[in-house]
Amino acid sequence: MNFTVDKQEKYTAIKLHVEKLDTTIAPSLKSELVMLNANGTKNIIINLSETRYCDSSGLSAILVANRLCKNVGGTFVLTGLQDSVKKLVSISQLDTILNITPSFPEAVDFLFMNEVEKGL
Repeated sequence: MNFTVDKQEKYTAIKLHVEKLDTTIAPSLKSELVMLNANGTKNIIINLSETRYCDSSGLSAILVANRLCKNVGGTFVLTGLQDSVKKLVSISQLDTILNITPSFPEAVDFLFMNEVEKGL
């Protein structure tokens, strides 16, 4: 399996188990994201800590996740970016629109803080 899906009460975490997020992985990731969204998932964390390379199709999958979460009033968090992927995200100026955290526990904390703020 290229990625695992861990459904929690308040969020779903997707951890990629590949070095490259490219055209071989992105379509199945997008399909999974659309299915999660259709089944009511509002908050998604994608963990890329094992991923060292990302191409435009990978960025597209990340943007799909962001849009799906935003459309249902949820939160999308990207975490565990290695330097090469972080550089691509920065060059693409996606770091200005995506919620990015250094580690998975920080992503969970960010998500819960967002939930608290929305409840106020």
